[in-house]
Parts: sequence; structure tokens; C-alpha cells
Amino acid sequence: MKPKIMLVDDEENILKQMRWALEPDYDVFTTSDEGEAMSIFERQKPQVVTLDLSLNPLNPADLGGLRVLEQILSQEPATRAIVITGNDEDVNAMRAVRIGAVDYYAKPIRLEELKVMIKRAFHIHQLQQRVQQSDPTLGDAFHGIVGSSKIMKDIFRFIQRVAASDISVLICGESGTGKEVVAHAIHRQSQRKDNPFVVVNCGAIPENLLESELFGHEKGAFTGAHAQKRGKFELAHSGTLFLDEIGELAPPLQVKLLRFLQDRKIDRVGGSLPIEVDVRIIAATNRDLKRDMENHVFREDLYYRLKVVPLDMPPLRDRKEDIIPLAQYFLKKSCLEHRKPQITMSPEAEGALLMHPWPGNVRELENLVSRSVVLSPRQVLKPSDLGFALDQIPTDVNLKFARKAIEKDFVQKALYRNGGIVSRAARELGVSRVNLYELIDKYEIHIKEFKALRTATRTQIKGREVS
Repeated sequence: MKPKIMLVDDEENILKQMRWALEPDYDVFTTSDEGEAMSIFERQKPQVVTLDLSLNPLNPADLGGLRVLEQILSQEPATRAIVITGNDEDVNAMRAVRIGAVDYYAKPIRLEELKVMIKRAFHIHQLQQRVQQSDPTLGDAFHGIVGSSKIMKDIFRFIQRVAASDISVLICGESGTGKEVVAHAIHRQSQRKDNPFVVVNCGAIPENLLESELFGHEKGAFTGAHAQKRGKFELAHSGTLFLDEIGELAPPLQVKLLRFLQDRKIDRVGGSLPIEVDVRIIAATNRDLKRDMENHVFREDLYYRLKVVPLDMPPLRDRKEDIIPLAQYFLKKSCLEHRKPQITMSPEAEGALLMHPWPGNVRELENLVSRSVVLSPRQVLKPSDLGFALDQIPTDVNLKFARKAIEKDFVQKALYRNGGIVSRAARELGVSRVNLYELIDKYEIHIKEFKALRTATRTQIKGREVS
């Protein structure tokens, strides 16, 4: 059975051309009437809809397409709606986006471009359906983690698998990538979820205080120890202890942590008897622990004890398709926190977000969005509201420009991962080989370069095997 699409436009010639172009791949329904559009939608439930904003030739100011859009999304919020606009209808296009349209396309219509947009809309709709059916928690926020990119779905699956055990986990990644959020997600997916989740930042506590903070102390153990104190290990009993910035741990404390991992017992400072503690350890670092180990800064035995199950968190620049969903998530969250009416972003602002390198990763994005919600007087954020100067982004940046940039990046990475084999890359991207070849031509991508990399890699592997 073909997927269903409904085309709503007041120009019969456009409807005929679009039907001719789309019928080989889709079950197409067309109408130029507002009432009939809703009747068709209620009967057929198409996954994707294209809508002309003005459906009244006698009164172009009557935006019947917006009314249809509102009714469709109120009935089926998952519908992917693409709005067809005139070149002078940017304001109305933005109204449609705020209502819930996923995209807009300006006339005159170039069928090949529109077909790519429609193909992507169906792909995302199918992806959402599969995700919701497999696990409803893998939607917009999985235990507070937002992401629909392949790399983040792999991390969600990792969390689900590793949460079932009590094994130690080492999370590596740049600052701001969400290591603590992932640690919390592992805890909440585990059988320890109703017990404590205790966080210690090993780099924020002075070295002379950290031992007492972690392991506790007995009364009189040192000057100022006026009473017995339980440390973070004991406070986390039956739960999870998250040791952030584990690479900052001093060598003597590395020894004590290693001892705990071996026999599950701790010694309070000044204590004489070991204390048995039931705690799961999750550690995180933004340092290169392997290099620290080689430089004798970090213990080798502790490194391998912690790295039984490693997880590398990707920087935000490597998951560009998550930038806009993350920004929208933080926008809603911040508006609620600051009791402000819901704010949206202009296409130019979204384009600026996609073009930014994000050295501070997800934390930088969240702080930027939160600041803009507090400071901006506008309901639709512009690049300047987000702190981007006009000379920092291309002057023609808009949603279409940003989409092209990310689409090219997707294609190149898929070809790289698949050694230039187009059929495999197309399967991974969820498009046909023909469509992928069209994108390769469109962006002037040279497949030979990726095939050459594949050949070079094979040669290196064979050389190692021979040696």
C-alpha cells in the first residue's frame, strides 16, 4: 500500500502537475476546497499534506489554508504539513510554522525540489511512528535527553541495555555534552531508580576536603572534625554515585576508589573498620584518560576498572539534526520556567543555530536559549536575539539554506561510513539510490574520494595483518 498525501491548492494546473509527479510513489488526493479538504483528511488520514495558504481566488487575503492546517493538526498532530507560499508571504508562512507546519516552499514550484522535501517529510513521519511503537519514551525527551539522530538513538539503546546491570560505566565527552544527564538516565532506567542518585564533582572540591566528602570521617579524625560524618558513598547506599570529572581525582583517592571497586568497602577518614556499601559507580570525564594513564597521571588499573562499559558522548556539531529540536525543547522549558508566553524562532534564527560551531555543546545552546527568552521582547526570535551578529552568519541564511547545509553534511557522512557504496548509504539515509544520486549531483560530491578512503583503509588493515 502506497503512503498517502493530500494536495490542497486553488490552482488546478498546479494540482495536475503535482499529481502527475507524485502518483508513481504515493496515493494522491487533491482538492481546492477548504471543506472538502477536511472531509478527505478525516476519511483518508494522509501522513503528509501540502497546503496553499490562500484557497479563495476572489479574495487572496482569506487564508483558508491556515484554517485547514489548524484543524488537521488538532485532529492528528503527527501529520507532516508543508505550506506552499508566494514569494511575498513570509509573514503568513511563519504563522503556519508557529501553528505546526514542518516546512514551507515558495512558488514557483520546482517539482524535483518539492519531491525531496515531501520524501523527507514521509521519512520523518515513519521514523516517529517506529520510535513511538518501539518505545514511547524515545520521543522528544528520553529521560530529559532530546535527540532523534542515529547517534543519539544508539545512546538511548545503550542506556537501556546497560541500566539492567550494576556494572560501572565511564562516560567520556567534551564539556557540555550532557554526561550527567545520561548518568541520571541510566539510574532512572535501572532497578535502583527509587534509591539515591548522588553527584560529586571531583574537580570542584579542594583536594584536602574531597576524601572526607567522598568517604566521610570519624569524630576527631582531623582538626575541625567535631562530629562523625557520612560521605557520599554512604549517602548513595543502594543507589548510584556519579563521579563527574573523575580525571581530576588525586592519586591517593584513586587508590581508595580502586579498592572500593574491588571489594565494595570503604574506610572513613580516621576510621578503623571497613564499611560495606552497595553503590553503583558511574564516572565521567572530558579529559583523555588514556593519555593521562600513559603519562602516569591516572592509574592504569583504575582506568580499566572504570572502562568496563565506555560511552562516548558526541559533540553537538556532530549531531546537527538535533540542534533545532533541542532549541525548541529548551525554548518551551524556559518559557514555562520564566512564566512567559510561548516564543518561537524565525527561520533565520534556526539557520544561525545550525551554522554555529557550538564549542560549549548542549549546555551552551541551553544557556543561549534561556538568556534569549529572558531578554528578548519579541515573540519570534531573530538571530540578534540569540546573540549572533549579522556578520557571523551568511546574509541569505534561512531555513532552506540551513537545510541544504545539513543535507549535504548527512550525505557526505553516510558515504564516508559506507565507503562510497551508494546503495548502503541510501539505505542508511532512508532514500532511494536515484534520490541519493540526485543529491550527490546537486551538491557536487565526488564519490571517488570516499571509495579511495575505503581502499586505503583496507590496504592499511592488510598491511597490519601481514606485519
